[in-house]
Amino acid sequence: MALKIRLARGGSKKRPFYKIVVAENTSPRDGKFVERIGSYNPLLEKTNAERLVIDSERAKHWLSVGAKPTDKLSKLLAELKIIDKPEVRDTPKKSAPKKKAQERLKAEAEKNAA
Repeated sequence: MALKIRLARGGSKKRPFYKIVVAENTSPRDGKFVERIGSYNPLLEKTNAERLVIDSERAKHWLSVGAKPTDKLSKLLAELKIIDKPEVRDTPKKSAPKKKAQERLKAEAEKNAA
């Protein structure tokens, strides 16, 4: 049984509210979960204490048992200093300009520098 700590969406259309839950990784996003350990309201200001409410003791327990947080939740847990800050991935290389465009940009830069 692989566990994930993730967000379960609630709230109405265009007014999201999330529960922070521990669930099996095969269960649906808003489906059955093992335990609710907090809530997250992205509409509140970052300085508001009720934006992110989490039971840190339970979160630490589930992390020690082997539950893996999702990317978003690992960032949120790092804000509360429950876990270390995750690595920021580089943007995909697919979106970089292709070879000819890079050559063209390099030639323009050399022309402008001269």
